[in-house]
Parts: sequence; structure tokens; C-alpha cells
Amino acid sequence: MNRIKEAAILAVGIIVLGICIKWGIDDFASKDRTVTVKGLAEKEVVADKVTWPILTKEIGDDLPALYTKINATTEKVKAFLLKNGVKEAEISVGAPVVVDLKAERYGAENHRYRYNITSTITVTSSNVKLVRGIIARQGELLKQGVAVVDGGYGSGVTYEYVSFQKMKPEMMQEAIKNAEQTARQFAENSSSELGKIMTASQGQFSIDDRDANTPYIKKVRGVITVTYLLRD
Repeated sequence: MNRIKEAAILAVGIIVLGICIKWGIDDFASKDRTVTVKGLAEKEVVADKVTWPILTKEIGDDLPALYTKINATTEKVKAFLLKNGVKEAEISVGAPVVVDLKAERYGAENHRYRYNITSTITVTSSNVKLVRGIIARQGELLKQGVAVVDGGYGSGVTYEYVSFQKMKPEMMQEAIKNAEQTARQFAENSSSELGKIMTASQGQFSIDDRDANTPYIKKVRGVITVTYLLRD
């Protein structure tokens, strides 16, 4: 009788063990049956912020006279900007930078004048279209005896798209939709059904110039990585 009970208990244990093993295998198999895809969203937008540094220079030997001259030049530039629609609050004037050319260690004897004064007026505005139009007409300052100089690398006009955060949720949805289309096609090709999202990254976003000739037009790009469950 005891042997019968022991055999029954053993049989039940084997059955339970078999069921547990099956559940484990099924669970393991389901975990492996996933697909990871990337979703892409791209948009072209017009910059909504412009920063325009305007550099002017004066050279000479009489420092007080140069200060008077550079201040007069600065006032002419400001008047030109205000006349063309730039707001006072959008204009900032930096302190003049003075270089004593005779004090330079190398080439001091080659300079005709002693002082070089540079003044920088910076326009920062959200009215990109207006400022771009003024930049195209800055040659009008030459008629007033004002020469705008090139400040070299890093001192040119820069354009930004600061409203990116407002469009970020919409681009995330578009990227997820793109990822889902790719995953659904994969599932169809593998004779499977697309399940729920298992994991998803927050996405990587970048804002770049569309090309070198139109820096005021930006290309916003978002990429998200999504892992989906696959079912038979």
C-alpha cells in the first residue's frame, strides 16, 4: 500500500515538474521572441533666433580721438538698425577692445599705427526674416563711412531653432509610428504577430543646418529604439 502511495506521489511530482519545465521553456522562448527596430522622424524648420555680431575697427595713434571715433561709428550702426526695424532691446554694445600694436613682441616695428580698436554690436532677435534682410543691406553703412569687418572664425551670424521642445513630443510619436511600421513588416515576413512594446529609448535628437548655403533652415532629426514582443 505504501509503495502505491509513494508511486502516486512520485508520478504527481513528475507531472508537476514537467508542467513547470514547460512553463519555463515557453516563458524563455517568449522572452527571446522579440524584434528591436529604430524609428526615424525628420522635419525641416526655419530658425527662430538669430545672433548677428557687427564688428567695426578704427586704427590710429591718438587714443582719445579713436574712442570718440569708434563711439560715433557705434551710434551710426545703432541708428541704422533701429531705422530698419530692430528693437532697442535686441541690440547690445560691447566694450571696445584696444590693442597696442607697438607693445606686441613680434612685428611691432612693422605697424604704421599704434592702436587698433574693435567695437562689437550684437543683434539678437527672434525676427529672423527681418534681420536677414538687414544683413543683405548692410552695405548701406558704407555710404556713412562705416566698414563692417570680418571677425574671423566664430564671429559670424548664427541661427538657432529654440522652439524644439514644443515639437519634441510630436516627433517622438512620429518616430514610434515609423518604428512600428518597420517592426510590423518584420513580423509579417517572419509569419508572426506584433505584440506590445517591451522597451523603448527616450530618443536621440539633433538639429543641424540643412546645407551650408541656408544656415537659417534647420533639419531636426529624432531617432528612437523600440523593442517589440513577437507572437505566433
